[in-house]
Amino acid sequence: MKSRLKELRAREGYNQTQLAKLAKISRQTISLIEREEYMPSLLIAVRIARIFNEPVENVFQFKEEEL
Repeated sequence: MKSRLKELRAREGYNQTQLAKLAKISRQTISLIEREEYMPSLLIAVRIARIFNEPVENVFQFKEEEL
């Protein structure tokens, strides 16, 4: 799964710690998502998307082979 997390964080001026607090998850989880080493749960994905006022599918995109 690919994410635009790093790009959206930069757009809003958040560091990983700030975003993690807003999403109620750890900074390490944000880092893992950005490195594509962790696939967030639906709940976490929705929380993150709402922080950026974006639809979930604009923040996270599945690779074709994952579907």
